[in-house]
Amino acid sequence: MIATDNFISHLIELRDRLLRVVIGLLVVSLALLPFAQEIYHFLATPLLQSLPAGGQMIATDVTTPFFVPMKAVLLAAFMLALPHTLYQAWAFVAPGLYSSERCLISPLVFSSVLLFLCGMAFAYFLVFPVVFGFISSTTPDGVAMMTDIGKYLDFALTLFIAFGLAFEVPVAVVVLVSAGVVSVEALREARAYVIVGAFVLGAIFTPPDIISQFMLAVPLWLLYETGILVASFMHRKAGRMQ
Repeated sequence: MIATDNFISHLIELRDRLLRVVIGLLVVSLALLPFAQEIYHFLATPLLQSLPAGGQMIATDVTTPFFVPMKAVLLAAFMLALPHTLYQAWAFVAPGLYSSERCLISPLVFSSVLLFLCGMAFAYFLVFPVVFGFISSTTPDGVAMMTDIGKYLDFALTLFIAFGLAFEVPVAVVVLVSAGVVSVEALREARAYVIVGAFVLGAIFTPPDIISQFMLAVPLWLLYETGILVASFMHRKAGRMQ
């Protein structure tokens, strides 16, 4: 009976935490709603700056001019509300963790959020100008480059997710080593396979030009090496404390 009561209390707390997450997203979304056009314009700036003289973006569906800026608002709201969302998740799982696990998970959560945002910033400020500049320069003569705003948002979100996840490599490496799934030595031995895999991913998620592929593959490799260094440091530190 006690176990059932505890299970129900956990479900109630989970419901309350999820409700707070949704309310936080709604509050931030409503606050950003008046700036929907400005948010989308900021998101589209890398492409707009790469368009040839007289080029512009278009909307091919009747509802696209309304819904696409709303999607951009939701994306911005998700990013701004992410600290509040993670705090609710942390407050839910923290009571069931040991003190050593809390000391490990807290910096991992913070660093994973920071790295994901850094990956998005890297894509926006460095990758987008190169990609769109390449696409604009290869447009055939007589062809007007006019991108649909909905398809552009989908393309931008794909690259945001790809680079955001790519920047999570150090966190993944540290977690795998800390959990005992793989050793630092095995990660070093797999370095050649990781480099090849990084370039394969670069070829899949970026346009077919060498510069864009390198801009994803090289950070992936460097982040992998960073994860190995951090995991090695933590492993030696844990060995000295034993």
